[in-house]
Amino acid sequence: MLNPPRPEPAPHLRPTTSARRTTRALRRDATENRAAILVAAATVLNRDINAPISAVADEAGLSRRSIYGHFATRDDLVTEVLTRGAERVAASLEPISHPDARVEIALFGSTLWSEVEHVRVMAQLAVRGPHREQVARALEPARRRLRASVERGVAAEQLREDIEPATLARLIEGAALSVLDEVTRTDMSARRAHSLVMRSGLSTAGLGWREADALIAATPQLTFREGAHA
Repeated sequence: MLNPPRPEPAPHLRPTTSARRTTRALRRDATENRAAILVAAATVLNRDINAPISAVADEAGLSRRSIYGHFATRDDLVTEVLTRGAERVAASLEPISHPDARVEIALFGSTLWSEVEHVRVMAQLAVRGPHREQVARALEPARRRLRASVERGVAAEQLREDIEPATLARLIEGAALSVLDEVTRTDMSARRAHSLVMRSGLSTAGLGWREADALIAATPQLTFREGAHA
């Protein structure tokens, strides 16, 4: 038996055009406020990783109550900021492609650096702090890409063969993180860090320093461009 049609709500119970517009405006405001909170949190936490919610609220131009309307705890906010940042990094690495696996590995390093240069403290927290498991899940697509590059390079005899490719990929990633540590501690210039992250990855992959220098010098995509990391 077919269900009878639902009766139309009485005219006085139907939302008015004005009410619908108000609802859409409130939803838009909520979306914009959430975005502003995330941007403010990244800015504030990069200055002081222990900054309180009130500092984030001040940066966003909102009240503490507004912050807690979107995030139940400070930890929820930090987790969201770090996870979104990791997803952005993974997305930036996705288009990287080069027929030479060595160049591809160097491009992974330089692109990674360009994404985290201005959020060094947050990047440190992401990979070393208590949220590293969530961040690792967000970065897994990029890690798969790096492993594939390493496997291709080993098969082509471009990279060292004495270390199993999956392990070698993790060591290359670790070399990039070591550069991040050094840069954060010494306030290294963008140009120097860009060079170091590529060279450290290539060195770990089995290239000599002269070979790495020659490869970088001969590959326009690996050239540091002033302002490209702004």
